[in-house]
Amino acid sequence: MEIRSERVGDIAVVAVLCKTLDAGNHDRFKSALMPIVAQTPGVVLDVSQLDFVDSSGLGAILTCLRKARSGGGNLKLLCGSSRPVRMFFELVRIHGVIDVYETREEALESFVSRV
Repeated sequence: MEIRSERVGDIAVVAVLCKTLDAGNHDRFKSALMPIVAQTPGVVLDVSQLDFVDSSGLGAILTCLRKARSGGGNLKLLCGSSRPVRMFFELVRIHGVIDVYETREEALESFVSRV
């Protein structure tokens, strides 16, 4: 599982650099993301390069969200993603649990505006 993390002030922008997040790689995803979530008050998870997410991948994202919130932080999705991923997220109504944004700027601004 390859991710790229970049700091923008106190926020980590983490890009998932693969095409799928599923049962085959969700454990590696969590292992890569959890240290960032534990050390950073805000994380924007950029899933725009994903073409496919299954329930295991969704579970991994939600596990990271719970970890972030338990530490007083938050995780938000940057979802300028493919149509199948967007449709899956809409189907499971992820926006009711996690904030979803179309652009990086909107996602970063959402952390600033909460103060």
